[in-house]
Amino acid sequence: MAYEILVLDIDGTLTNSNKKISPKTLKAILAIQERGHTVVLASGRPTPGILSLANELKLSEYNGFILSFNGGKIINCKSNEVIYQKLLNKELIPSLYNAAIEHKVGIMSYENDCIIAGTPIDEYMEIEARINHMPMKEVDNFADYINFDVNKCIMTADGNCLEKIEPILRERYKDTLNIYRSEPFFLEIMPKDIDKAYSLGKLLDYLGLSKEQMISCGDGYNDLTMIEYAGMGVAMANARDVVKKAANFITLSNDEDGVAHVIHEFML
Repeated sequence: MAYEILVLDIDGTLTNSNKKISPKTLKAILAIQERGHTVVLASGRPTPGILSLANELKLSEYNGFILSFNGGKIINCKSNEVIYQKLLNKELIPSLYNAAIEHKVGIMSYENDCIIAGTPIDEYMEIEARINHMPMKEVDNFADYINFDVNKCIMTADGNCLEKIEPILRERYKDTLNIYRSEPFFLEIMPKDIDKAYSLGKLLDYLGLSKEQMISCGDGYNDLTMIEYAGMGVAMANARDVVKKAANFITLSNDEDGVAHVIHEFML
């Protein structure tokens, strides 16, 4: 079956170590869009943190899509239509804030084009702000401040700390939230059942395509579901070992134009 849709994680996949799209990868992605293929940027990043890359890839011209917040929101780049969205239950925000205080970790969320820090700004929050080119605001009472709809929260701490509290919080919120790490230092707090694979299923329904027509490329823990789900699941050479084990194909690293290699192997 011909592959019609290419789904790309961003950090560690589409972009190189300098957070840039290389000329070779850009050329390959533009080439498949010229041929009518659909490109989706699927990331844990908030939507504003993806827009500049979507513009660079001309997704609005070629009817591409952004899947942000690890699947919490999908938008059509051409029309700006929200194809799918699921929000966090606002009633859980105080509990999540208290859990962060209890375990001495950071917590943040998003308001429009700004990152909201509910605890003192740490080095991991600064990474999030830098990657997404978004300002950060620390608020006195996160639970009171977040009285609007949000797609997700993130808890931050070093990997050893989050490794210990991840199973605790998963058990505590097993009936209401989906909790997993996107990076060792980022613990994603998502609405129940939301991950990249689930939301890609919604997009495929919208497009009238099957998962067998989809290639998904990624490197991190939060890419695992979409790599297992896709007709062709691709792990980058720099991917986590668990991601490589789940993949149908391992391409070159993000610094060796691994995405371009996949495109030339399977789509051009």
